[in-house]
Amino acid sequence: MRSRQGGSAAVDERYAQWKSMVPVLYDWFANHNLVWPSLSCRWGPQLEQATYKNRQRLYLSEQTDGTVPNTLVVANCEVVKPRVAAAEHIAEFNEEARSPFIKKFKTIIHPGEVNRIRELPQNSKIVATHTDSPDVLIWDVEAQPNRQAVLGATESRPDLVLTGHQENAEFALSMCPTEPFVLSGGKDKLVVLWSIQDHISTLGSSDNEPEGLKDEKEKDKSSVTESPKIAARGLFQGHDDTVEDVQFCPSSGQEFCSVGDDSCLIFWDARVGTSPVVKVEKAHNADLHCVDWNPHDMNFVLTGSADNSVRMFDRRNLTNGGVGAPVNKFEGHKSAVLSVQWAPHKASVFGSAAEDGFLNIWDYEKVGKKKEGTRMPNCPPGLFFQHAGHRDKVVDFHWNAADPWTIVSVSDDGESTGGGGTLQLWRMSDLIYRPEEEVVAELEKFKEHLSTCGPTKA
Repeated sequence: MRSRQGGSAAVDERYAQWKSMVPVLYDWFANHNLVWPSLSCRWGPQLEQATYKNRQRLYLSEQTDGTVPNTLVVANCEVVKPRVAAAEHIAEFNEEARSPFIKKFKTIIHPGEVNRIRELPQNSKIVATHTDSPDVLIWDVEAQPNRQAVLGATESRPDLVLTGHQENAEFALSMCPTEPFVLSGGKDKLVVLWSIQDHISTLGSSDNEPEGLKDEKEKDKSSVTESPKIAARGLFQGHDDTVEDVQFCPSSGQEFCSVGDDSCLIFWDARVGTSPVVKVEKAHNADLHCVDWNPHDMNFVLTGSADNSVRMFDRRNLTNGGVGAPVNKFEGHKSAVLSVQWAPHKASVFGSAAEDGFLNIWDYEKVGKKKEGTRMPNCPPGLFFQHAGHRDKVVDFHWNAADPWTIVSVSDDGESTGGGGTLQLWRMSDLIYRPEEEVVAELEKFKEHLSTCGPTKA
């Protein structure tokens, strides 16, 4: 266990208690120590399926102190399939070590630190990044050369640069599920929309394209030293402070929402103009940090805030008396919520990550239902799993669309350990989320099986 600074005995005790429960709570768990913190983590495309595990790309970054360059990292990850990992194996990990399941595949030297990574859903080899600048950078990670991150190395050249912000845009970033659109928000209080098709580039060029055209493109790429730039399709004004997060409607490239430090949740429609369609004032009683739109039910949107809560809004009934009227409030964190995301495989389930070091998994369908027994008497309504494997603020996490219930999460451990971060891959035990009657039936079967396994007679 890493040595910790300051009065953190309570965190160490909590962590030790959690670690002792890993074989019971998790179907699979892997811990990967990061020398440099990563402020973002995202799943890329699945590469290969095998009997006991799948291979998949993973995107993360290295936020350095300047002695070596900041990087965007493409890793290959082995995702162990459900009910394969032995309990004793997942319990044995060293916090100081790198995981054998994660191997660095490619390093891209990033111009400035990477604050946010988002992949294009239609082609997850195309990635957008935010840094401390007004521009959004677009990378074709497969085409980018692998680089050595040494002091003085020249920066990798983005495949596209999206311009339009007037001040730094550091965190709010989204890529559209239906079209090659990119959305961003920044300190200029703007929400900005681009189409990466507005530039004819080598991004995702098809194999049946005439060779001559491909060759010309390659020549052009090698001769130009500056990245091609794309101007915005729209600048959307309505926030009164920094825009902290943006999200496309899952079924439309023209509809999106945004949240900011003005405590507002705003809905936009590019087809009707650049002013808000609906502005929800006081969506929370503090800055809003994150937002996500339900991919299964377009009426529901989640927001996370510095007031430590997650709220769920219904687009059909957003306000009451001029202020935000959420249909549900989820209050299980003790510090600011930094990230929220709906599960890709179940409409009522979502996760929330916060500065308190917890990643909570919720099911809004469980709110208001009678609690069975006294399993978790003080449990906030809707909370059914709490991942406590991180010992500092959980800055990002991502559900794996190719592997239900599998999550990658990352914490920035700088404040508690003097630097670095922790990346974790995990899947809770299916006994936790499956219907109770199904689980009881399986356990009864197992009990019967044990009773018949008496000692063998000679």
